[in-house]
Amino acid sequence: MLHPSYADLIKVVNSGVEEGEDPVVSSRYSIVMATSKRARQIIAGDDELVDGRGKKPLSVAVEELNQGRIQILTDEPEEETEEASETEGEQESAEMTETEEAQETDAAVAEAE
Repeated sequence: MLHPSYADLIKVVNSGVEEGEDPVVSSRYSIVMATSKRARQIIAGDDELVDGRGKKPLSVAVEELNQGRIQILTDEPEEETEEASETEGEQESAEMTETEEAQETDAAVAEAE
């Protein structure tokens, strides 16, 4: 079992949240996702923020989170997300148009042959 516990990690992550605000993390899943992402970063070559000699990347990531060396960021505000979705939708429409044009060109070539 990893120490500290999930409950302790959730308390550390939410320690900067004032009363009445939504907590940064409210589930074990968020802790697992954050530490696994950080462990992958360490494996990829990022510097460890705590002494990790002889420890596995996941243990280092948990220790970094417990010591407050890394933070879990919340999602972007809804307004920015909506704008991003609209841009993605426009890109998908453009890609579909290009695909449709390519299919029409292919059909025209096939008819000419």
